[in-house]
Amino acid sequence: MTGVPDRRIDLQFDDNRLLPMLYGEHDRNLARIETQLGVSLISRGNRLTIAGPPESADAARSTLDALWERLKQGMVVSSGEVDAALRMTASAADETARAQALAAISRPDFRLHTRRRAISPRSPMQASYLQAMQDSELVFGLGPAGTGKTYLAVAHGVSLLLAGRVDRIILSRPAVEAGERLGFLPGDLKEKVDPYLRPLYDALHDMLPVEQVARRLDNGEIEVAPLAFMRGRTLANAFVILDEAQNTTPMQMKMFLTRLGEGGRMVVTGDTTQVDLAPGIRSGLKDSLEILQGIPGITMVTFSDADVVRHPLVPLIVRAYDRRERNRRDACAEGDTAPVRP
Repeated sequence: MTGVPDRRIDLQFDDNRLLPMLYGEHDRNLARIETQLGVSLISRGNRLTIAGPPESADAARSTLDALWERLKQGMVVSSGEVDAALRMTASAADETARAQALAAISRPDFRLHTRRRAISPRSPMQASYLQAMQDSELVFGLGPAGTGKTYLAVAHGVSLLLAGRVDRIILSRPAVEAGERLGFLPGDLKEKVDPYLRPLYDALHDMLPVEQVARRLDNGEIEVAPLAFMRGRTLANAFVILDEAQNTTPMQMKMFLTRLGEGGRMVVTGDTTQVDLAPGIRSGLKDSLEILQGIPGITMVTFSDADVVRHPLVPLIVRAYDRRERNRRDACAEGDTAPVRP
């Protein structure tokens, strides 16, 4: 039996201090690349040999080169960054596309600086999302859970605030329960709405020390508020995020979008497949996507399950639900076209 012979590629790295971070503890990063790409990686000092099918070996070389470039620029390489590089490798149609995608994880202009960490894209679509937030005043980030829509938007807002490019960050989301009925919550108004806004607080605390978050909340540099608090305001020189926008009504969405003031920037995030509104109420996010298509200055970035950066099970869960929904729609369509029997 004949087949394509394995390709052997020898790499040599010029800074031994960075090798432990490239290889990972107990060579964990190398093992991850071997498993995902079906290659063999053998390290001897600062030399690394890749052996495997030609396409896989080339992909491994591109992945390692991108991670090495990231380390040389002073950025970390953890299991998350390795997974990101592998994800970008898998999504590329050819070697040129792969190189362009992998370059995003080490591009300085795509690095968001916060007090606690530097954040960079972990999928090609995340890179497009960061580019859109740099270029456009209004950006829609659409797609399933776990794709980093809200997290990257908060990170971008924090980086702009720390750089003095905006005066404040305003984070908002509609106070709609996800399929539950929690009844009357105890406490004052802030205590009643805080549970709905907790994901936004979590993102902030991942980027700023706790005391800084508290201080900036107190002095108004950061504001976390339910959507109902936006009415009547003009949000100038602010970076404004509306999270879970699929749970707005068309009237609420129009109200929010028209709050944008001079020097302001807005990001709207949501997943049109996870609407928690009462039956019969149209989602304001779906409505706005139809109305605002093609308007200059507005960019819409759509993520897919391939961009999920949470636990590896999450994209599989998303695909399973999407598959059932497609099957349900197909069954309904067949029912509509079936002949009517007497």
